[in-house]
Amino acid sequence: MSILVIGTMAFDDIETPFGNSDHIIGGSASFISLSASYFSEINIVSIVGNDYPETEFSDFKKRKICTEGVQRVRDKKSFYWKGRYHPDMNERDTIETQLNVIEDFVPVIPQSYQSSEFVILGNIAPAAQLSVLDQLEPAQRFIVLDTMNLWINIANPGLLEVLKRVDMLVLNDSEARLLTNEYSLVKASKKIMELGPKSVIIKKGEHGALLFDKQNIFYCPALPFEEVFDPTGAGDSFVGGLVGFLSQAKSVDFDALKNAVVLGSVMASFCIQEFGTLALRNLDAQKINKRLDAFTKLSKYSISSL
Repeated sequence: MSILVIGTMAFDDIETPFGNSDHIIGGSASFISLSASYFSEINIVSIVGNDYPETEFSDFKKRKICTEGVQRVRDKKSFYWKGRYHPDMNERDTIETQLNVIEDFVPVIPQSYQSSEFVILGNIAPAAQLSVLDQLEPAQRFIVLDTMNLWINIANPGLLEVLKRVDMLVLNDSEARLLTNEYSLVKASKKIMELGPKSVIIKKGEHGALLFDKQNIFYCPALPFEEVFDPTGAGDSFVGGLVGFLSQAKSVDFDALKNAVVLGSVMASFCIQEFGTLALRNLDAQKINKRLDAFTKLSKYSISSL
């Protein structure tokens, strides 16, 4: 099976209490694709400028990440973001954003991508996400949507249209509350599912993630670390691992979704340990299984009834 990924391929400059990253590869499509590539073949739709290195395309090809759907604009630069994290690493300030090629991005889905059984709509404007859905030929697909507070605030009508057409929404706790005006995440999840998605994942950063469908709730903790170097791509790495596992499992029932949340958390836990995409580029099955075992032990217990 294969996964269609729509998102950004960009440059980041990151400042954290542990140091500075300088000019490194970032973007939602980069993190999602690298994370998911350990489980499935990937088809990317994105856009880059004249400054984006050809070596990245070569590396993606080695990882069975197809870049046929990546547009290169020769007279513009790639999307760029610079941010600084606070000492607790839970908050960050945007220092500089250069939209560059993203400003006029119109996704185009190659015909060779139409066979993708899973779709990840990464964090881009709802209008662009709708354009992608309109280009997909009728087929049985599992569609996952990622969004953020910006689109909830400035493009809410478009976002609501996208929500009607997806199977799962992934967002963090503050975004869930903003979207629904509900403080209770249980109530928020119910409101979101009334908008279209059959299931919802609400990320809580260092406190793990909650999975909801109409009948069930599942909680996955986050693995505690003494040091977190860069949480920038953790959410995208989570989504990549999540959908990558579903693609490999060839199932989207609740048991599969629970396991997928754990695998997503595993991949996110690698991402935060180094700047940018570096940690995601140096994994193998042994490392992933070892980390999965650590997650299993973290929440496994035995207790006698009173």
